[in-house]
Amino acid sequence: MVVSVRAVKPNMLHLCHWEWNQVHRESSSIQSLVTYLRYTHAISYERLSGILAEVFGIKISEGAIANLLVKVKTSLDDEVTQILQRLRRAKLICSDETSARVNGQWEWEWVFQNQDVCLHVIRPSRASGVMYEVLGEHRPDIWVSDLFSAQKNHPAPQWQVCLAHQLRDCQYAIDAGDRIFAPAMKRLLLRAFIIHRRRERIDDARFNRYRENLQERLTRILNLAPHHPDGIRLRKRYGGLIDNLFLFLEDAAIPPTNNSSEQAIRMSVIFRRVTNGFRSEWGRDLFAAVRSVVNTGKRQGLTAYQSIQQALSTDGSLFSPS
Repeated sequence: MVVSVRAVKPNMLHLCHWEWNQVHRESSSIQSLVTYLRYTHAISYERLSGILAEVFGIKISEGAIANLLVKVKTSLDDEVTQILQRLRRAKLICSDETSARVNGQWEWEWVFQNQDVCLHVIRPSRASGVMYEVLGEHRPDIWVSDLFSAQKNHPAPQWQVCLAHQLRDCQYAIDAGDRIFAPAMKRLLLRAFIIHRRRERIDDARFNRYRENLQERLTRILNLAPHHPDGIRLRKRYGGLIDNLFLFLEDAAIPPTNNSSEQAIRMSVIFRRVTNGFRSEWGRDLFAAVRSVVNTGKRQGLTAYQSIQQALSTDGSLFSPS
């Protein structure tokens, strides 16, 4: 039987609208919960089905969970597009990459982030072409990364090298036996960190003297003649990075390390080890979308679950209206 809308009483229409909203909210809540448990706690489909049934009283098969997550991927597309658009306007971008397992093959998960947004993509390549694919025509002013060869080919005119990596490399050289170059370089890097932390308590004149003193010390250290192979290697490296070590002291917005990128991909490493990767490309892309949403939401003051809920709501966004 077909019921005409005109034949339905106003209060009935209101009831139908209320019921539809209730169903939609419940469906969205289940999607948020499943996505949260799957992609922030690395819970398998089998265990997830059991948890939903035993804890929440929701009976849903593994196949139904897969179908639900396919719909989640579509729902997140608009939010990821917003993240990408903001990234393509950013003046500063920090980047890192880690391995990912897709259909039994090794691929690479890239992260591009700053204080506002965080974008994850998984690609078969670890080459610099991925950066240009993601950013399109956009060229940020400053790039922050480690010394991986692809990252050296970044699209920005200025580059801050991650000093956390350099401290680790200096300590490795010290442990290996270098007593000339690496200890002096490590002390210099630590001094730069101290100046950075005290920046707000130092007047401009003194701060500029500290910066000049760092450069003078760097010049003297580069004139050292280490005998150990690791010391020789580091001296050669830093001779080519004079302009990239202390860029963060010229602009307070530039971080001295790329730790924020490493933190952004930490869950990705855990997920790979627990699940052994992805069986399909849509699963790969969904994971990247969820991590983009969660890590961007974190930058907006939201928890992981709140970020997913907001991204999956029909009228929500991770970003406050500007």
